[in-house]
Amino acid sequence: MVKAPKGYRHRTRKVFRKHIREKGAVPPLSLLMINYKPGDKVHIVVNPAVHHGMPHRRYHGKTGTIIGRRGKAYIVKVTLGDKEKTLFIRPEHLRPVKT
Repeated sequence: MVKAPKGYRHRTRKVFRKHIREKGAVPPLSLLMINYKPGDKVHIVVNPAVHHGMPHRRYHGKTGTIIGRRGKAYIVKVTLGDKEKTLFIRPEHLRPVKT
């Protein structure tokens, strides 16, 4: 028997799937140009074509709050159950919350 993979992206075939017209490696520049300020709410939507600053799949679809920056990445606070997690995510994987 072959052992099941335990890698960082295992079981992500359906989670990270892109729509057929969204395929490609380059994310739109409009998403990268957004400047988030501390206190802004963001949705975590993983772009599978960009590997840098990619959060784990358990955070895909979650909403968090920007705390600050670290290099090119943003520091995002996410509640997962009864715990608060601090993630370092690049802007390719973030979307602003529409209010």
